[in-house]
Amino acid sequence: MRRRQVLKHSIALVSMLVCVCCFFIVTMTVLKLPDAPTKESAMGFYPITRSRKVSIQDGNLCKFGEMMIDMLPRDHAFTVFVPSEEAFKRDLRLSVNDALKSDRFNDTYAILTRILGFSTVPRALLSSNVKLGELVNYDSLSGFPLYISKDIDEMLVVNRIRSEIVDVRKKEIVVHLMDGIIMDAEFEQSVLSDNDTDED
Repeated sequence: MRRRQVLKHSIALVSMLVCVCCFFIVTMTVLKLPDAPTKESAMGFYPITRSRKVSIQDGNLCKFGEMMIDMLPRDHAFTVFVPSEEAFKRDLRLSVNDALKSDRFNDTYAILTRILGFSTVPRALLSSNVKLGELVNYDSLSGFPLYISKDIDEMLVVNRIRSEIVDVRKKEIVVHLMDGIIMDAEFEQSVLSDNDTDED
């Protein structure tokens, strides 16, 4: 009989301890929640700031960059780190004259789609949102981690690739022209090996 009472008391004690812990966790979570934004406050993590606007023609986007931008809906906020034409030639051996021919167009489109997944963030990120000396981390559309910082010349550096032109706007989309291609090593190897077999 005494054992049964001890067992009942220990179960009650454990149950009470679990309830107290749950109450404590819920209370701490509620206290640490940020205030809900009002209509007057800016949405997102950073305040809305004015930036220098550059038209898309002035941004020197190559045909590949334009194709990447055209894949995105224009009424949603995105940031795209678009490679320059020179970066496409140097890093992936893609030139507009050869890659857009009818026999290679589908392969080129697939490559651009993958690059878009690696180099696009589903939010507007202007260069003014990144402070000098600060490192911000975002996941791209494909889940690839992007580490973004700003150098002394006010240019963004993403995964060690420096931007050439920043803050190009196309409706809700922010475009940064990069001097390289943001991609994972596995994709880079597959594209380069495909190019090597095409040349043979």
